[in-house]
Amino acid sequence: MKELRIRVLVGVFVVAGVLSWAAARLWNAVGTLPSVPLAAPIVLALIAAVLLSTALSLRARLKAQRERRPGAKGVDPLMAARAVVFGQASALVAALVSGMYGGTGVLLLELLDIPARRDQAVYAAFSVLAGIAVIAAALFLERVCKLPEDDDQDHGGAEPAS
Repeated sequence: MKELRIRVLVGVFVVAGVLSWAAARLWNAVGTLPSVPLAAPIVLALIAAVLLSTALSLRARLKAQRERRPGAKGVDPLMAARAVVFGQASALVAALVSGMYGGTGVLLLELLDIPARRDQAVYAAFSVLAGIAVIAAALFLERVCKLPEDDDQDHGGAEPAS
């Protein structure tokens, strides 16, 4: 399984932000810009909390297993792999959604004199922050579930001839 790359997440965030800003600008010129829902930062924060609690639980169980504590519950490798895949998918979606709300939020900064748009700008800012929290929690979960590297194994396949 490949690790998440920060460059990919930043790229998704930036591309989504630019496209969202352009679309929001066009939509606002043509008609009424749709609002940023209050639920957006709440849902992203809940996902971040689930990822963080999963990572902390797995870290505690793995530590107990490494220390061979009596009664320690082991970690099923398939369950850990599923948790990492959930974290990676959540991070990619959070980068996309955060970029989208970030781009919309930049446009809303121009409309701060309207009270309703000011609230929308705040919701967009909290959505971006919550999206960053999802990404951080996903990276932490991935780090917790990462297998230690085995330096004794051959990385090239065949041994060099003497």
